[in-house]
Amino acid sequence: MPIMINRRNVLIGGAASLTALSGIARAQQAQEVVIGALYPMSGANAQIGVDAQHAFETALDVINKSHDLDLPLAKTAGLPGLGGSKVRIVYADHQSDPQKGRAEAERIITQDKVSALIGTYQSAVAATVSQTAERYQVPLMSADNSSPSLHRRGLKYFFRAAAHDEFFTLAMFDLLDSIRKKGEKIETLALFHEDTIFGTDSANTQIKLASERGYKVVVDIKYRANSPSLTAEVQQLKAANADVLMPSSYTTDGILLIKTMNELGYKPKAIVAQAAGFSEKALYDAVGPLVEGVVTRASFSLDLAVKRPTVGKVNDLFKARSGKDLNDNTAREFTSLLVLADAIDRAKSTDGEKIRAALAATELPGERTIMPWKRVKFDEQGQNNDCDPVLLQYTKGKFVTIYPPQGAVADVIWPMNKV
Repeated sequence: MPIMINRRNVLIGGAASLTALSGIARAQQAQEVVIGALYPMSGANAQIGVDAQHAFETALDVINKSHDLDLPLAKTAGLPGLGGSKVRIVYADHQSDPQKGRAEAERIITQDKVSALIGTYQSAVAATVSQTAERYQVPLMSADNSSPSLHRRGLKYFFRAAAHDEFFTLAMFDLLDSIRKKGEKIETLALFHEDTIFGTDSANTQIKLASERGYKVVVDIKYRANSPSLTAEVQQLKAANADVLMPSSYTTDGILLIKTMNELGYKPKAIVAQAAGFSEKALYDAVGPLVEGVVTRASFSLDLAVKRPTVGKVNDLFKARSGKDLNDNTAREFTSLLVLADAIDRAKSTDGEKIRAALAATELPGERTIMPWKRVKFDEQGQNNDCDPVLLQYTKGKFVTIYPPQGAVADVIWPMNKV
């Protein structure tokens, strides 16, 4: 169990303790509410951090200024519950390193006096950051981490509005079942995943569902994240020749995987990806022609803008900053910051426990977000269970929604070489 620091009954024994706890005592009212965002801002995943920053700055624009949007806090300037206080974000670079993430979380809690944290892209980093947040009783909004195990560790200050990989994988297998019912032969699967909590949790979920649904996993390949070569692994994939390849890889590894597959002449009948790198523009800029027809899971689809004008307006705001459309990650980041800010506003306080209680009481209709969700309502473990995902197919340079049927704008093209 993590050690809990009681903010109200702590004995301060010297200057060092005063420094360590300076970020813990929060005023009831504040001219400015500071939130800490932890992302990879350097290294191989730096673009993820840059895109997250654009998403958060777009959300701050909505929160801190008045907009004609049907979103929480959009129609007022600042947080009315805190006298119009503005929200500011302090960014910390965790460099994709779980231990660096832990240290940076503690630094911005104790030095920058953040009222809450948001992050962190990699689930492995979220695992350490969430322990630090729990220790200091600072709420952590998991914006874009998908490992199911993260919310099952008995933490009080961990919240996740978006789906985790069990939700996503269930949608994948529902799609496979529906295609198989139409007469397509889908019997064998090849799993390909990195050796982190993200990859391991994803693969374990896929293996479980494959067994339950009657699919055979013919090869299950775990590789070292950020490997310089994937030749041996792709040779195994090619030899297995499964009906569906299911990769769980971040952007750099995803690009290397596709390039290596092309070099070795391996083109699977279908690729159904656990998003991550396969939702990123950088991957399609690098290898787009090689992945025509790839299917990836997502929490968001721009197709929703047809039915919900707010989606298109927010995308325009984001695109003006970033030069690109919202995607699975940036839409989750934007939405998660709005949910967190709404809770701080309802708490009428920057105290961590009061923010935690407000988050626990959240009940936001899906129609008041940019997501295709029923609502945002957290269970006792801090997980929103009303955030049904969608499946997208990449074709002719863009993503189209192909599942579930009620949200689809196109039929799935199967196998992918028909594209």
